Amino acid sequence: MKSDEKIKKNSQFRYIYNRGKSISDSLLVLYIFKNNKNINRIGISVSKKVGNSVTRNRVKRLIRESYRTNKEKYRRGYDLIFVARARCSKSNYHEILKSQINLMKKGGLLKEGE
Repeated sequence: MKSDEKIKKNSQFRYIYNRGKSISDSLLVLYIFKNNKNINRIGISVSKKVGNSVTRNRVKRLIRESYRTNKEKYRRGYDLIFVARARCSKSNYHEILKSQINLMKKGGLLKEGE
């Protein structure tokens, strides 16, 4: 993932949290905000409630990889923040992928025919 596709600054996270729309399920919470650009920017937030640093980094890698492998299926022009819930620490790649696709579908971000 390129650096211009990442949300890194705390001010950007807060802006999207305050102005964006949130959708959730048992594993993830997704905040969506339209950015009027031709790319999606992604931010990932995993709190200490999820586990130790090894567990948190594993969850971040799984979320990032599930997004990367399916980003062609998603509409462009949005800022997305994925917030991991505590159950994510015991989940595998396929469960996180299923949760992510479900949230994108709920948010109307899947391209037609996907």
